Amino acid sequence: MALLLRLVCLCSALAVALPARPPSVTIGALFTFDSVIGSSAATAIQLAVDDINRDATVLRGTNLTVLMQDTMCSGFVGTIQALELMEKQVVAVVGPQSSGIAHVVSHVANELRVPLVSFAATDPALASTQYPFFVRAAHDDAFQMAAVASIVGHLGWREVTAVYVDTDYGRGGVDALGDALEPVRARITYKAAFPPGAGAAALSDLLMRANMMESRVFVVHASPDSGLDIFAAAQGLNMMDTGYVWIATEWLAAAIDSESGGSARRTGLVQGVVTLRQYTPESDAKSSLQARFDKSSTKSRRMNAYGLFAYDAVWATARGIDAFLGAGGNISFSADPNIRDANGSALRLSSLRVFDQGDLLLRKLMLANFTGVTGRVRFDPDAGGSMALADPAYEILNVGGTGVRRVGYWSNATRQLSVRLPPISRQQLLLHNATQQQQEQELYSVIWPGDTTSPPRGWVFPNNGRPLRIGVPYRTTYTQFVSRDPSGGPDGVSGYCVDVFKAAVALLPYPVPVSFVLFGDGVKNPSYSELVQRVADGGFDAAVGDISIVTNRTRVVDFTQPYVESGLVIVSPVKAKSSNEWAFLKPFTPGMWAITGAFFLFVGAVVWILEHRFNPEFRGSPRNQIVTIFWFSFSTMFFAHRENTVSTLGRFVLLIWLFVVLIINSSYTASLTSILTVQQLSTGIQGLDSLLSSNEPIGYQVGSFARSYLMDELGVPASRLRELAITDYADSLQRGPGNGGVAAIVDELPYVELFLSTNCQFRTVGQEFTKSGWGFAFQRDSPLAVDLSTAILTLSENGDLQRIHDKWLSPGTCDAQSTSDVAADRLNLSSFWGLFLICGVACFVALLVYLARILCQFCDYHHDQGLSPEMERSLRRPARLGSIRDLMSFVDMKEAEVKRAIRSRSGERRLDRSMGASSVSEGPSSLSRPSSSMSPV
Repeated sequence: MALLLRLVCLCSALAVALPARPPSVTIGALFTFDSVIGSSAATAIQLAVDDINRDATVLRGTNLTVLMQDTMCSGFVGTIQALELMEKQVVAVVGPQSSGIAHVVSHVANELRVPLVSFAATDPALASTQYPFFVRAAHDDAFQMAAVASIVGHLGWREVTAVYVDTDYGRGGVDALGDALEPVRARITYKAAFPPGAGAAALSDLLMRANMMESRVFVVHASPDSGLDIFAAAQGLNMMDTGYVWIATEWLAAAIDSESGGSARRTGLVQGVVTLRQYTPESDAKSSLQARFDKSSTKSRRMNAYGLFAYDAVWATARGIDAFLGAGGNISFSADPNIRDANGSALRLSSLRVFDQGDLLLRKLMLANFTGVTGRVRFDPDAGGSMALADPAYEILNVGGTGVRRVGYWSNATRQLSVRLPPISRQQLLLHNATQQQQEQELYSVIWPGDTTSPPRGWVFPNNGRPLRIGVPYRTTYTQFVSRDPSGGPDGVSGYCVDVFKAAVALLPYPVPVSFVLFGDGVKNPSYSELVQRVADGGFDAAVGDISIVTNRTRVVDFTQPYVESGLVIVSPVKAKSSNEWAFLKPFTPGMWAITGAFFLFVGAVVWILEHRFNPEFRGSPRNQIVTIFWFSFSTMFFAHRENTVSTLGRFVLLIWLFVVLIINSSYTASLTSILTVQQLSTGIQGLDSLLSSNEPIGYQVGSFARSYLMDELGVPASRLRELAITDYADSLQRGPGNGGVAAIVDELPYVELFLSTNCQFRTVGQEFTKSGWGFAFQRDSPLAVDLSTAILTLSENGDLQRIHDKWLSPGTCDAQSTSDVAADRLNLSSFWGLFLICGVACFVALLVYLARILCQFCDYHHDQGLSPEMERSLRRPARLGSIRDLMSFVDMKEAEVKRAIRSRSGERRLDRSMGASSVSEGPSSLSRPSSSMSPV
């Protein structure tokens, strides 16, 4: 009982400590009553208030009241209405609907500490720390524009025209669109802004100017009430036909969803348009609310997505107030010393009161986390207080016929398009990532304006009467590539590159008006890097000529497919080889000659050793045997040896040696032929390595990128580089570095080939040390670069590219001479050491086998001899010296004699053993019987 009394006392104390809940709480609502968004929000807000007052678990005895104020689509009126609402001491405001009004009223809310819970102000700029009391109960336009950018990137468009209302809402959305397009390499090329309430004539004039641009992808960011006027003007200008792309933000879906019976009028203006709608998952609560909305609506309108978010915004506010009151919050207002009425003013500003505990209510609002009709509702303080579902998501809709059809989804959780439902929970997100990680973005087929399912190209040439300005280098040398037309043709330029460009443009399925502009002074070749930079800066729309595709240029412009393969090569002078009486020695290096001669003698000696005991041709006096070794050795070079080999080991060694001789003879003959017929370099430069290791001057063509490449990539000092015109190449190379010329020239392969075709005394050395090509340069993200690349590939496949090449770049008198004829190398040991190794191993193995066989025979022969008188004498000599001499004498014996001696000794030994055995068996009888020789005479 004591414990129970203590609990009762504690509860009574807490009840006394906590203030009593007020009987009613008032909130405000700011929106335009007679608007697509406002008409849906009005009914939704009232339904939410009724549902909250009927729910005993929310506010618990406190009645919620809402005061609605009409902003009348006016920033001024909206501000006045907001001030009047604040005079009535509301604790929170649902709204405002307009982003422009939200910017102004947020300052008032900050001062009076009244939270603003907006369901339709989507300007991304509102999500900043400047407006701490602004809470967005919907997704801001940054997410929506990311979805639009994904559509643009998915279909490969690179340029977009933005058509938008010139308000905070429109400007903020377009800025977000520009940021979202950057990752997909697209951009806004034209901004068509119209003032609020613009008439049909003003909209038509605006669209006519936009239609003169090249982009045919239009993104319309307007309000649901006036946005359809844009499409009405576009239809009058035939801008809703085939080839156009229209993407409308979520305002269009809201306008279409709001129509109850007259939707055909709206959808008839926007056939083929793609629009977005904030995704809200299907649920029983959502279906019930829509059914009750249809019964409650007095203007034959249906609920759109903004109405759903307005409904949840009221619920979020009520839950925040409930948490505020449950934490002991007391609703009280006090005067603001910063606000006072001016003398004679009728504005009654002093009646505005500060909500004393507005900070606490704001914190409780931000803690809301419940499931509403829009899905999971929670506020994200890290995103500037913008409420979000588990992840913002949008439906991609396509208008066709009398309604819309869903072609896909975009989710911020995955940042990609998909035909599957967006994940709305962490588990669904993990499952989605596991199944979609390797899949690309996808959409169902879209019916575009003009009733076509093929995605439009998205751009045309601007219809402003100005042809493309094409920069053409004004070359002064080798003008057959590109230069001013000396015949005064209509284009003013001519050359191989120009003809390739014209042929490629002729293959395009649309006309391309161009105007060629010469770039350069006509005195020397211009700088090609400066020409490319002019294109990047907008001075030219494109550049046509012998322009190399190098890394630093691709960073600022886009190039087409290369139409000429190119690369840097080295040119050096050559001179005819002067043969002399010792030319026959040049195929081999001295080391190669020495090793080859040594092996001839070595193999001859090995064969003599192997054949000496078997072959009488390798026997005789010492003088004859030495002569035989030398004769046999060198006669094998010509396969003219007369001596036959009879031993197995000798034939084995000779077979391998003859194969080596065959290879050496063939190589010698080929090398000598090359040396006697080729030309030799007049300088020591034989390739890139020798060029970099020397300190001699290097020439390069005026305006070429070779200078920057040699300095930046290869580290060649500027003091070694000499800028030359192609007409000075021959003179500089012939004079050489000792007479003010250059040792070599580094230039691109097409120029070098043309130069060498008429200058036979020069050659390229080494290999190409860069791989690039010539292409046409266009401004970044120009769609023409892609189409021309396809055309260039077609020219290459059908042979037109080669025919244009043959027309302008005909071969000269030196064209057939190959660069491989320069500087034949002498053969050295490194090319043949494998053959010599094989031959040496074979000789060594044969000698080992021969020696083992000799030792075995010697042992048998020595054992069979017994103790001869000579052996007895040898016992008195040193044992080792006698054995060596016996072995040498044995080796010099013929094989037949050795075998005969061994067989003879073996027979005698067997006879002796048999006689000895007989003597032993007859011994006793002979001793007992007197021999006949001992009989008396």
